Amino acid sequence: MGKDVYRLTDTSIEPDALHKEVLNDHDGAITTFAGVVRDNTKGRATQYLVYDAYREMAEKKMREIGEEMKDRWEIDCVGILHGTGKMEIGDISVLIAVSSPHRKASLEACHYAIDRLKETVPIWKKEVWVDGEAWIEGDPSSAQPASMEGEE
Repeated sequence: MGKDVYRLTDTSIEPDALHKEVLNDHDGAITTFAGVVRDNTKGRATQYLVYDAYREMAEKKMREIGEEMKDRWEIDCVGILHGTGKMEIGDISVLIAVSSPHRKASLEACHYAIDRLKETVPIWKKEVWVDGEAWIEGDPSSAQPASMEGEE
């Protein structure tokens, strides 16, 4: 029987890591979202990322997001994994899976989950570029990269 999963991990996240954990026999849909480390941010060449988190609070906030989702949509189980430590280009940094009897609820809830995670969960990202590095606040897709700290 499916269950909720809210966990930070310092090991590699595999694409199907949550599928069996959230699936119930009566579910007709599982929606997953994988956030992947890309080789650039707004045109700046990225070498790798480093994620850090306040573990207890992050997992608590992820659970709160799952509860919000269950209040808003007819879904069964929520799984959220987020990586910590150094991440290479192509690595999955975050994986979300939502099971539900019908696809619309799981699709909408999954979209909500990644947006809320970016807004509320205390996870910090350091981007290491070929020409510097910086800790990034918020969602870099909606803002300019922060100033380069520690540039040489």
